[in-house]
Amino acid sequence: MTTTSNPLRIELPAGRVLIIAGPADITREPVDAVVNAANSSLMGGGGVDGAIHAAGGPEIKEHCRTIVAERGPLPQGKAVATTAGRLPARYVIHTVGPSWAGGARNEADKLASCHRESIRVADELQLVSIAFPAISTGIFGYPVELAAPVALSSAVEALHAAASVREVRFVLYDHRTREHFERAVGDLHLTNPKP
Repeated sequence: MTTTSNPLRIELPAGRVLIIAGPADITREPVDAVVNAANSSLMGGGGVDGAIHAAGGPEIKEHCRTIVAERGPLPQGKAVATTAGRLPARYVIHTVGPSWAGGARNEADKLASCHRESIRVADELQLVSIAFPAISTGIFGYPVELAAPVALSSAVEALHAAASVREVRFVLYDHRTREHFERAVGDLHLTNPKP
């Protein structure tokens, strides 16, 4: 599965671009960094996390093991970069999203932090493009219709503040998830103004 031929492309001020694509496989994205929806151990798991580790190979896990040995488990909302191994991307930026608990445990703030921190890490590495999955919407149970506006608004906010990052892609696994993200684009009025 590769990126569909008709991604939604939104031109933002100052030469920034937001792209919504899918159904697609994030492990095949030719970007500077792909974001991994990781667990705090960084040792791989299911969903996007397992796919990135499988496609990228053992170099990613070795780099993750070193980071955890030095810093301990990665807290929710934080991000760290590793090699991308065999992926077409140059880096994997690992971030730990929140598990859904009905919205009462600051899940939205933690999810927003995942996007801001991932873009901050990419910017520190002087990267230009970054691709996100729909963080926390799989086994962590965050309802995609609630996650999409948080993900988009926080990513756009961080993109505007970035010095190097110019392109943010959301590479979504299925049609349903893409529909929710496209709806959120409209609700947040991120679409290009018409002349």
